[in-house]
Amino acid sequence: MFDLVNRRKHIVQIILGLAVLPFLFWGVESYRDMSGESFVAVVDGEEIPRREYEQALRDHHERMRAMLGQNFDSAMFDTFEVRNSVLERLIQQRLLYREAANNGFIVLDSQLVKAIRDIPAFQRDNKFSKQQYEELLQARGLTPTIFESRVRQELLLQQFLDGYSENGFAPKTVAENVRYLSEVQRDISQLQIDPEQFLSQMIPGEADINAYYEQHKTDYDLPERIRIEYLVLSLDAVAKNETVAEEAIGNYFAEHKDVFSQPEERKASHILVSLVPDASEDEKKIAREKAEKILAEIKQHPEEFAEIAKENSDDPGSAARGGDLGFFGRGVMVKSFEDKIFSMQPDEISDIVETDFGLHVIKLTEIKEENQLSIDEVRQQIEDKLKLQMVEGIFGELVEDFSNIVYEQNDSLQPAAEKFELTLQQSDWITRNSTDPYFLANNNLVLAIFSDNSIVDRHNTEAIEVKPDTFVAARVIEHKPASSQSLEVVRDEIIAKLKKIMAEKKAVEDGEEKLLRLQAGENIDVDWMEAKQVSYMQSQGLDHETLRAIFRAQTDKLPFFIGRVDQNGGYNLIRINKIVEPQHPEEVKDDSFNKQLQQMITQEELSSYLSALRKQYDVKVKQID
Repeated sequence: MFDLVNRRKHIVQIILGLAVLPFLFWGVESYRDMSGESFVAVVDGEEIPRREYEQALRDHHERMRAMLGQNFDSAMFDTFEVRNSVLERLIQQRLLYREAANNGFIVLDSQLVKAIRDIPAFQRDNKFSKQQYEELLQARGLTPTIFESRVRQELLLQQFLDGYSENGFAPKTVAENVRYLSEVQRDISQLQIDPEQFLSQMIPGEADINAYYEQHKTDYDLPERIRIEYLVLSLDAVAKNETVAEEAIGNYFAEHKDVFSQPEERKASHILVSLVPDASEDEKKIAREKAEKILAEIKQHPEEFAEIAKENSDDPGSAARGGDLGFFGRGVMVKSFEDKIFSMQPDEISDIVETDFGLHVIKLTEIKEENQLSIDEVRQQIEDKLKLQMVEGIFGELVEDFSNIVYEQNDSLQPAAEKFELTLQQSDWITRNSTDPYFLANNNLVLAIFSDNSIVDRHNTEAIEVKPDTFVAARVIEHKPASSQSLEVVRDEIIAKLKKIMAEKKAVEDGEEKLLRLQAGENIDVDWMEAKQVSYMQSQGLDHETLRAIFRAQTDKLPFFIGRVDQNGGYNLIRINKIVEPQHPEEVKDDSFNKQLQQMITQEELSSYLSALRKQYDVKVKQID
C-alpha cells in the first residue's frame, strides 16, 4: 500500500499493542525484572527474554489478523519459518541499537517530548492531553518510564537508519537500463520433452540393478523407530477445567468496556499524483494540471474510479487494486488526508488533497460505525481470560508436582494421568526426524525419548517444556533398531528409480539432437506450443536461469533456438520468435520507477549491513519451539 502512514505510526502502534518490527524495542527498565527468566537468544552478551519473543509472536499474529480479516488462518503463521523470522527481527533490532549507540547517536529530551506530544492518540481537541496519555498507557499495562524508553529507542533507530533510507541513489543511466530490461519482452514458443514419454521403453539390466543397490545400500536403511505414550500438561488445558462465576464475568466487562469497543473505521480509495516536498514550481504546476484532469474525468465517470486509478495512480501498491486502501481508523494516515476522509460521505469524491507525498483524489467507499460490543459477544473471551488468571498463580506448583510424580514413579505414566486427570495418549511409529506429534520439534524431548534411559530401562522421561506453559512426559512402549533392507525387498523401488534416470537421459538426448538440427537450419517437424511473451517481470512460469538464457541469446537473426534441461529432468526446447520493445513510458512513471529502484538499492544496502553486523557481534540462538 502507498506509504501514507505518518512518520510516527510506529510509536502509535506501540500504544495500540501492535507489532512494530523491525523497530520496536523493550525499554531497558523492563529487562531488569527478567534476570531469572528463560531467553531465546543472546546478542553480544544481552539476552532476548522469552517473554519478549512470545509477545512479538502474538503481536505479529494480531497484525496479520488485522490485515487479512476473515481470510486470517492462524495455522498459516504457526510455523517454524514465522517464529524464526520474528526472532531474527528481534536480533536485528538489538544489533542496530548497539550500532546506533556505539556511533554516538542520541535523542534529545526535547525530541522525545515533541514526538510523544505529536501522537494523535494522546490528543484531545488537537492538543496533547496528559490525562489521556496516562489512561492509554495504563490500559496497555505500560508505565510512562518504560513507554518513553521505547519511544526514545525508536527515535534513535529512525535517526540511525535515515542515513540509508534517505540516501539511496540510482544513476539515471542505470535506472533507464534496469527499466528497459524489466519491460522488454521475448516472444517465444516451447516444446517440452517430458521423460514420462520414454519411461515404458526403459528396461534396466540386472547388473545395473545390483550395482545401484551396492552403491546406495544405506539409502534404503530403515532408521531407528519407537512408539511412545505421553502426557501433556498445559496452562490452557488446566484452565479449561475451571469454573468462572457469572458475576465475575459481568464485573470484568464493566471495568474494561473501553477494551471491547470498536472505533469508527473508514474505507477509501485514492489516486496519487506523486510530488516531492521540494518540487519546483514547474513540477508543481505539471502535477496540479494532471490531478485536475484526473478529477474532471472521475466527475464525469465516477463509476470508473477503479479503472482510472489503475491507469493513472503513482501509488504502485494500491493502484493495482483500483486505489483501494482498505479500512483504517483515526491516527493512521497523514492528517490532511485523514481529516478529508473523515469529513466525507460514502461514494463522495473529494477535491484535490495535498500531502507531503503529492496530490490525491479520494473516494470514500464505506463506513464502519463505532461499535460497543455486548457482554454476550465477548463472554467467551472474558471467561477464557479469567480462567487463565485463576490458574496462572498455581500452575508452577502443578508443574513441579507433575515433574516429581513422573520422575519418582518412573515405571509408568498412569499415576500422573490419574492425579492430574490427563488423557494418556499413544503415537504411531516415530523416528528422530518425525514432526508428528507437534512436540517432537523440541530437540530436548527427542533426545530424552531416544536415550538409553527410555529405550533400555523403559523409564519415563522427565517433564519437558515443549512450548511456553506446555509440558510433556513420555515413555517408550515399543522399539525397533535401525536395520538394512535386502535387495529383494527394495528391488521394485530401484527399478523405478533407474527407469526414471534412463528416461531423463533419453529426453535430454532427444532434445539436444533436435536443437542441433534446428540451429543448423533443418526444417524438422516440431509441435511447438502456443507462442507467449516473457520478460524478467513476467516469467510465465519459467525459472530464472531459463529466462537468463533467453535474454542472453543472440537476437540479430531470428528465429533463434536454445535448449535447457528443466527442473523435472526433461528438456525445454525454446524458439525465440521476436523481440517486443517496451513503449516509451511517461516521465512521471519514470520518476516513480526511479524511486522504487532507489528503495530496492537502499534495502539491499541495509540487508548487507545487517549481515555484516551479524558477523561482527557474538549472536547465540537457542532452539525455538
